[in-house]
Amino acid sequence: MPTVYRFRVTFEDYDEVTRDIEIKSTQFFSDLHTCIQSSIGFDNLKPSSFYMSNDNWIKGQEISTIIRKNKAGEESILMENARLCDYIADPHQKIYYLSDHDSNWTFQIELMKILPSDDATKTYPYCFKSTGAAPRQYIITVPVKTITNDDGSEEIIEEDDLDDEVEKEDSILGEVETGVDIEEIDGMGEEGEDDAVTEDEEDAEMNFDDADEDQKEDY
Repeated sequence: MPTVYRFRVTFEDYDEVTRDIEIKSTQFFSDLHTCIQSSIGFDNLKPSSFYMSNDNWIKGQEISTIIRKNKAGEESILMENARLCDYIADPHQKIYYLSDHDSNWTFQIELMKILPSDDATKTYPYCFKSTGAAPRQYIITVPVKTITNDDGSEEIIEEDDLDDEVEKEDSILGEVETGVDIEEIDGMGEEGEDDAVTEDEEDAEMNFDDADEDQKEDY
C-alpha cells in the first residue's frame, strides 16, 4: 500500500500564499504539477519544472513537462515518467518549482509529513488547505493614448477614459437629434404662417365693419 506525501507549496515572492497538498507516493510529478496549477488558479498551459533540492534550495535534477537541456547538455526527465517515490529520500525533502519559464513564477515545496497509508475515501492528489489569494497568472495592461490640449500640453488618457469620452459625445449628439424633428420644425413654420394669415383676415374684417358703421352714421 502506498504512503501519502503531504507537501506545503509556497509562492517564493508571496510568503502568505500557501497550499497544502496530499499525494500518493506512487503518483507522478505530473499529478503534483496539475494539482498545484489548479489550486492557485493557473491554466496549466506553460512549460514548468521541478528541481530536486537540498536544504539550501540548491537546484539538482530537473523534472519537467517537456524535455529540456541544461548548460552541460544533460536532458531533463519528463514529469509523466517520474514517480515521486523514486526521487524522494529525505523525510523533509525540498523541491524548487518553476511554473512558466518565461514569467518565472517560482515556488518552494517542502515535504511536511509522510502518512503511512492512503484514505480510500479520498481522491489523490488534492489540496486540503489553502491560505492566501494567489496573484493573477497574467498581467493585463491597459492601452494608453497621448493627446495634445489646446494650450500645447500633453495628456495621457487610458483606453477606458477614451471610451467614456466617446460615450459622452454620443450622448450629447443623441440628445440633439432627439430634441426636435425636422418635420416638426417644417410643420411649425406652416402652422405659423396659417396663423398669421388668419389674424390678418380677422383684422381686415374688423376694419371693414368699422367703415360700414361710419358710413351709416354719415347718412
